[in-house]
Amino acid sequence: MTNQFKLFLFLLLGCFTSSVHASYDSSSQSGNEERKIWVNTLVKICDPVLTNLANETLKTNMPQESLDPKRGHQFSHLEAFGRTICGIAPWLELGPDNTEEGKLRGKYINLTLKALSNAVNPKSADYLNFKTPYQPLVDAAFLALGILRAPTQLWGNLDKETKTNLITELKRTRCIKPFNSNWLLFASTIEATLLELTGECELDRLLHGVETFRDKWYVGDGTYGDGPQYHADYYNSFVIHPMLTETLLIMEKHHVKGAEFLPTQIKRFTRYAEQQERLISPEGAYPVIGRSIVYRVGAFHALSQAALLHKLPKTVTPAQVRCALTAVIKRQFNAPHTFDAKGWLRIGFAGSQIRMSETYINTGSTYLCTFGFVALGLPSTDSFWSANFTPWTSLKAWNGEQVEADHAI
Repeated sequence: MTNQFKLFLFLLLGCFTSSVHASYDSSSQSGNEERKIWVNTLVKICDPVLTNLANETLKTNMPQESLDPKRGHQFSHLEAFGRTICGIAPWLELGPDNTEEGKLRGKYINLTLKALSNAVNPKSADYLNFKTPYQPLVDAAFLALGILRAPTQLWGNLDKETKTNLITELKRTRCIKPFNSNWLLFASTIEATLLELTGECELDRLLHGVETFRDKWYVGDGTYGDGPQYHADYYNSFVIHPMLTETLLIMEKHHVKGAEFLPTQIKRFTRYAEQQERLISPEGAYPVIGRSIVYRVGAFHALSQAALLHKLPKTVTPAQVRCALTAVIKRQFNAPHTFDAKGWLRIGFAGSQIRMSETYINTGSTYLCTFGFVALGLPSTDSFWSANFTPWTSLKAWNGEQVEADHAI
C-alpha cells in the first residue's frame, strides 16, 4: 500500500466520520439555541412575502417558478400569503415583548397586519383573488387557519374595515365546490373560521368534510384516505389531521352537533404524530414519498401541531420532537440554492430541484414549508424548548439504545 493511497484512505475516513458525526451535532445545542435556529429560518422564509405584500409590491416582485409557466399562476400570490400566515401565526400569537425575539415578533405582527389589509382591499395593487375556481379555496382556508391560530395578534389587531373585507373574501369562496378529497376540509375550515369570527356559518358546508372523513375515509391506525382511495404521501399531515382537528375544536367550542367525534380524532391525530416522529432518521432525513414533496418540512405539520396542542403520545417527549425537527430544518434549509438571490424560496426538497414538483406547484406553493414551524407558538418556557437535548426514536434505535415497541391503535 503506497503512502499516497494510505493518505487517501485517511482523508476518506475523515470525511465519512465527519458526515456521520454531523447528524449528532445538535446534541451540543440547548433548546434556546435550537429555538433561534427555528426563528431565524422562519423569518428568512417569510420576510419576502410579508414585506412585499405590506408594501404592495408582491405581485411586482415575487418570481414565478414552475414546471408549467404556460399554465399561468394567477393565484400564486394568495398561495404564498395564505401558507405563510398559516405557518407563522402561532409564533406571532405570542405577541411582542422586550426580548430580541419579542421585538422581532412585533415587527412581523405589524408587517402581517399591513399585508393582510392589502390582500383583502379591492383598492390595493396587491388585492388577491379569493373567488375564481378553484385554487383560492385552498389558500383562503390556510389563511383562515392562520387567523384561528392568532386570534389576539392578528384578528384582534385588525381595523374594522379590514375585518369586514376579510370576512367578505372568505365568504366569496363559497362559490367554489371542493373536489372529493382533502379539499372538503378547506371548505370546513373556512366555515369554522367564519363561525368563530362572526357566529354564523353554512352548516352543511362545515359538516360535509368532517362527516366524510369520519364515516367513509378512515383506513386505520391513525391514517385517512385522501378521498375514497389511500394515497402514499404526506397529505394526512399537510392538510387532513391539522384541519380536521382544528375544525372539530371550533365545533366543540360552539356546541355544534358532531363535535363528539373530537376525542376519537385526537386519538388518531396523536397516533399519526407518533408515526411521523419515527420517520425522521438519525441524520434528519425522511422518506421522499408522494406528491407535493417539495413542501419540505411542511410534511411534519401534524407532528409540529401535535406538539403545539400538547397532544403528543406518551411515547414521545416534546424535546425529542424539537430535536428531530431541528435536524430536518437544518438539513433542508442549509442546502445550497434553497433561496434565490433575493431571498425567495426555490422549488425543491433539499435545494433547487424543480423536477421533483408537479405542474400545479409554483413559487407561492412552496411556502407550505412554514407549517413545520407551528410549534414555535409554544413559549420558550415550555418543555418543548426548555428540556435538554433528547434523542428521537430513530436516533436511539440506530445507536443501539432501548426503544419501546410500536403498536397500532
